[in-house]
Amino acid sequence: MKFTNLFIAPLFLALLSSAPSHASNVNQKPKKPNILFVIMDDVGIDQMKSFGYGGVPGASNPDQANQIGPRMPNMDAIAAVGVRFRNTWSMPECSPGRSVMFTGRFPLRNNIMQAIGPRDLNNSHVATWEMTTPKLLKKADYTSGMFGKFHLGGPENNQYGDGAPVSLGWDYFYGWTAGLPGTIDTTAGGVGSSGGPNGTYSCGFVPKAGDLGGANQGACYIPNATSTSCKPLSGTNADGDSVGLQCLTERGVLVPNEACQPFPPEAVEAAFSMHQNAQYVSPLVINRSRQVEEVPLRDGRGRGFRATIEANAAIQWINQQSSSGHRWMATVSFSADHTPLQPPPGNLLSPETRALVAGILAPGGACTTTGVNNKNAQLMSNALTEGMDSEFGRLLVETGIAHRNNAGTLDYNPEASNTLIVIVGDNGSLGTTVKFPFDPSRSKATAYQTGAWVPLIVSGPMVMDPGRDVNSMVNVADLFELFGEVAGIDVHQAVPRHIDSHPLLPYLTNPMQTSLRHYNFTQGGFNIQKNGSHNPPCVVPFPPGNPKPPTVPVDSRGLCSQVPTSQSVCEDNYGVWWGPGADPGNTFPGFQGVNECWQVNQALFKQLGPAEYAKQAAVQLTEIYSGIRDDNYKIVKNHSLNYKPATDSPVPNDSVEFYQINEDPGLDVKIDLATNNLIPPCANIETCNTGGLTEDQLHHWNALKQRLVSILASPPACLGDGNGDGVVNLLDIKDWAQIAVGWGGSSHYDFNFDGLTNIEDYDIIKAHLHASCSTGN
Repeated sequence: MKFTNLFIAPLFLALLSSAPSHASNVNQKPKKPNILFVIMDDVGIDQMKSFGYGGVPGASNPDQANQIGPRMPNMDAIAAVGVRFRNTWSMPECSPGRSVMFTGRFPLRNNIMQAIGPRDLNNSHVATWEMTTPKLLKKADYTSGMFGKFHLGGPENNQYGDGAPVSLGWDYFYGWTAGLPGTIDTTAGGVGSSGGPNGTYSCGFVPKAGDLGGANQGACYIPNATSTSCKPLSGTNADGDSVGLQCLTERGVLVPNEACQPFPPEAVEAAFSMHQNAQYVSPLVINRSRQVEEVPLRDGRGRGFRATIEANAAIQWINQQSSSGHRWMATVSFSADHTPLQPPPGNLLSPETRALVAGILAPGGACTTTGVNNKNAQLMSNALTEGMDSEFGRLLVETGIAHRNNAGTLDYNPEASNTLIVIVGDNGSLGTTVKFPFDPSRSKATAYQTGAWVPLIVSGPMVMDPGRDVNSMVNVADLFELFGEVAGIDVHQAVPRHIDSHPLLPYLTNPMQTSLRHYNFTQGGFNIQKNGSHNPPCVVPFPPGNPKPPTVPVDSRGLCSQVPTSQSVCEDNYGVWWGPGADPGNTFPGFQGVNECWQVNQALFKQLGPAEYAKQAAVQLTEIYSGIRDDNYKIVKNHSLNYKPATDSPVPNDSVEFYQINEDPGLDVKIDLATNNLIPPCANIETCNTGGLTEDQLHHWNALKQRLVSILASPPACLGDGNGDGVVNLLDIKDWAQIAVGWGGSSHYDFNFDGLTNIEDYDIIKAHLHASCSTGN
């Protein structure tokens, strides 16, 4: 177990010392509501039956029938007594979406354009000088805790490392700083390997007897910080879980068909400290004020089903705040439904879903297979989301926010608990899990509707006429303002820089409230990395079925993306890694890897020759993208680099598209499918051919184009301004000195993006001293 004390800069010490005392609030019921903020990972609007989507029940097409959305009875119950915001946009990836939620500022203002990974410099982490939600709510005497996925910065390239949550204002954090679940441990804790006698366990646990390496009994070794216990297990439990899944749920490793021994096998003992296992074993981090605890993998606190760990930690903390009289905001940032996809414990699933999961786990089955919208990924995604919903319901009951009625369904009385509940998706669904009729090829990591359109549910004591829909445009930036509004804070006055939020509370208190937004905006791109580099390429194959040339072991045709932050994340998302260290068995003999997607096609052209290349070239996904809409129309602007064989070089591939869209439920929804583009192919927004548009369409086009160009032209921060106050002055020199001497690594004072805060950055400050520029649009 590792404890560290944060290096606390004077500004951060001042922040901590200014935190209000809660002693006078003990045993007093707060007048302002407590806040429970729930973030679902990769759950887009297409998944949500309560919003009118979630697939096509009873569809005759087998592909559609496999896409029925997850069961979410507990969140549906909250939606039924709250408000469903049916026209909400987030950013198309997790870190940008979350950053916007907690700062109220679009990605172009803080350089967080894609999921934060280990290569990303601190310049693309949420800065400590940002007014985050927990800092804002401190002004109204709120205590803030976060549970689950963080993914706003660190631990790499961050002065505070795993203490990043407390550096951004949270009083308590219990979860995973980097955010993403690790890869599935196909050795199931060291008992089997791909070349071993037990084969590979694709789901990370020993399956039932009859499958390769399966068993119906065994010794379940359960580690804790200093010792290991063992319990014999036999037979499938009442929820249909194999002994392997039972043991994994109980935080252990099953040695199949063996009796308990005084000590586990050597390989299992080693796995306790070395093997992560997706949704079940992760390196937990705990922040308590200035203290950071990095929990070892063998410690039971970081073992077990993630959604259960997240709910348990939140329950304990909320109950502590309630008993002491503290006014609180708890952010429960669930890891579901992010890949890797594994089945949750059967007790969290309905009988119908258990039966579907059992079909996946039948002998010869697998948790994951490659290909867009494959059946296994669809069903496993539904199971993970349903398991999360079950833990959400348990959280409400065990904190007293809700209770179960005689029928066993959730009964939530907002007035009784004085708790505002907000539920949102962080971005659109991953392509493999998208539900019909949404477009899996235009999903997460794109500015299309399936990538940016998310569910938002708000319920609480201030909601008038509950159970209704709001169709007005909303952005997740508006959540930042909502949290301030319910705490009685004038948000725009309290934040010393430009924010992009609009009021949200009026929609709750006034059922007749008209739209407060005239446009909505989303964007994504590259984060800042050392010396201008990017995440290496990952190719997600198209569904199998077409022949490939014998010179290429794996069909190279697919979607090339630079979104996955590492090789393991690429492979967890069904992709083939083409970056440095690529496996020649997955690409072609002698291949060593490349750094950009266009270089994948360059390598293929030189390997295959022109004729075969024409059949096998990878399709490059958009690298930099943005979208803007009004009530009826939408512009999407995309940019990438494509390989041009004639010159053996990259060339820009830009597109601007224009769509008419709506939020009609079910199959009546109108989204931005490629066939619905209203203008001819266009590379430059200023020269697009709009001659075929109606007078009304042209009016919308011109207004949206002007607004998009204006937003994207928002001035960047002043060069030399490392604290985001819009001026370069002596305070920048003082702050630079503290970081350069006490840390020296990546920071917002690294102006030349070399991963260091040093004398070269000081020279840049001096060269721009007294410069002033706008901090927003």
